[in-house]
Amino acid sequence: MLGVVIFLLILWAALSIFGFVVEGLFWLAIVGLVLFVITGIFGWLRRGASTRT
Repeated sequence: MLGVVIFLLILWAALSIFGFVVEGLFWLAIVGLVLFVITGIFGWLRRGASTRT
C-alpha cells in the first residue's frame, strides 16, 4: 500500500512540474498539486490507522 501511495505522490509531483513548465497547462499543475495533497493526507491517515492496531 505504501508503494502505491509513493508512486502516486511522484506521479502527481511530475504532473505539477510539467504543468508549471508548459504555460498552457497551468490547470494541470493545479490539479496535480491538489491530488498530491489529497494522496499525502490519505497515505498519512492510512499509515496512522495501521499502526494503531
